[in-house]
Amino acid sequence: MPQPERRPDRWLILAVICLAQLVVVLDNTILNVAVPSLTEELGATTSQTQWAIGAYSLAQAGLLIAAGGLADRYGRKKVQLLGLALFGIGSLGAALSTDPGQLIAARAGMGVGGSLLLATSLAIVVRTFDQDEQPKAIAAWTAVASLGVALGPVIGGLLLAHYWWGAVFLVNLPVAALGLLAVARLVPESKDPRGDRPDLLGAVLSTAGLVGLVYAVIQGPGAGWSAPQTLLAGLLGAAFLLAFALWERRIEHPLLDLDFFRDARFRGAVSGGVLVSFGMGGSLFLLTQYLQFVLGYGPLSAGLRTAPMALTVVALNLTGAGMRLTGRLTPPRAVAAGLTLLACGLAAIALLGRDGSYPGILLGLVLMGAGVACAQPAMAGAVMSSIPPEKAGIGSGLMGTLGELGNSLGVAVLGAVLTAGFASSLPAGLPESSARSLPDALGAAGPAAAQPVRSAFASSLTTSQMIGAVAVLLGGLVAARLLGRAAAQRPVPAQRHADGPVAREGRA
Repeated sequence: MPQPERRPDRWLILAVICLAQLVVVLDNTILNVAVPSLTEELGATTSQTQWAIGAYSLAQAGLLIAAGGLADRYGRKKVQLLGLALFGIGSLGAALSTDPGQLIAARAGMGVGGSLLLATSLAIVVRTFDQDEQPKAIAAWTAVASLGVALGPVIGGLLLAHYWWGAVFLVNLPVAALGLLAVARLVPESKDPRGDRPDLLGAVLSTAGLVGLVYAVIQGPGAGWSAPQTLLAGLLGAAFLLAFALWERRIEHPLLDLDFFRDARFRGAVSGGVLVSFGMGGSLFLLTQYLQFVLGYGPLSAGLRTAPMALTVVALNLTGAGMRLTGRLTPPRAVAAGLTLLACGLAAIALLGRDGSYPGILLGLVLMGAGVACAQPAMAGAVMSSIPPEKAGIGSGLMGTLGELGNSLGVAVLGAVLTAGFASSLPAGLPESSARSLPDALGAAGPAAAQPVRSAFASSLTTSQMIGAVAVLLGGLVAARLLGRAAAQRPVPAQRHADGPVAREGRA
């Protein structure tokens, strides 16, 4: 296959693509430090703040693979421009929201635009650079993604320290405008004429199913797990996902080839990716509330104190130290070690940081960052080696989709545990509605009972972090076992010869 011609402006194109990538990733975490502001100024409940954060990721999770197919068929440049436009419009709508419902809808619109950007950005980078320069370009692209996780709370804190909460979305507008001009002028159009037709019905069914299930998880603690709206959402979500699986089996070009899950390496790597995102997303959501509500830090201070986790990932990835360390381990052991470190980090934050000691929180964040840097390369390699080469793009898109889903489920599940634990730990005599958020409970309790209310919130946060740690640890061991069992059963090279059984790589 001929290599792309080396364009003199290729590094400028990379900078433009990385800038768009940065704001999309940054908006996954920038809203975490604004939770107290949303609670006070918009009157948002805990469930509504969870949805304001989770709607963005869920929209990306449901549409990322379909967006990649759309770009392959109709042109990656066109889809990138559409994504920038939708992202900018959604950001403006979020900044101008006057109630939680408007904010949630705007965040979902931003997620749609973000899915189009994420699905096309790496494809454009690969088409712009030849094989010799691709590793360096992709390394820069992935480093920017990790940097966005670290900068989200910091930039959000800086803006909230001087402006109102809507400023965290207005900063996206100049980036979207600059991106539209630069992509239109610099980025060459590319598309695959043999690309599969987009499975739009599959995207709708999967998105509806995931939204229904997560909605049930968020509403369960407050409305009751047996409440009609909780049961209806859960049942509809499960029905949509079942319909999605049946539909994918019928069509010629499915959104998701379910045969991928027959490979234990793929199942292990995908489950590990979900667990990493689950631990990171849920932990940051809980930790920023603890730093602000319980310890009394301002938004900027809280953002700075959560940055070491992602900065550890960036440092280990950019220096190559993480790859050198994990290169000495087999993929199953690297995944097991990484997710164990992630679980230990969650436990350290819960146990060592519950008395307000930041050194204990810092240790936990560094351990979590080291775990992510250790596990991610091994999981990415396992995904790419477990699917046919011609399906590598879909495999990568699925990994990103489930990563976004893991982040949303981390916020939803650990947030639900927090809400349930907080409601059961409040002093007697407070109305049930006061359990919606810490400010509501403090207002209902009055100054005399403020300390027991804060203690109940801190205790519930500790429990949520420990549950997350146990889930990541046990799940990580299962993922590593799947990878190890697949490695032991890996077919010998002779099977790839013409006179042997048909190799998986040769399957259409």
